[in-house]
Amino acid sequence: YVLSLLAGILAGTIYGVIGVHSPAPPTIALLGLLGMLAGEQILPLARRMMEGNKLNAAWREAKCSQHMFGRLPGGKLPDAATQDQRSP
Repeated sequence: YVLSLLAGILAGTIYGVIGVHSPAPPTIALLGLLGMLAGEQILPLARRMMEGNKLNAAWREAKCSQHMFGRLPGGKLPDAATQDQRSP
């Protein structure tokens, strides 16, 4: 999160130095990014629904929540994932 914020500050500083306004207001840019993430999930979700899965099951199998929202702050990793991160 910090690196993302710093990259945004750097880009904003560069825009300010060269006298260019950012291409989109932040809210519009964030909605566009959310739309891109949602759009990436349409095909995997549709494929699973065409295989006969209901929407909820297709959503889980396609791991849409994990892709769109990532591991939320304060979320706990499963034990296997925690062990994988400790291993060199």
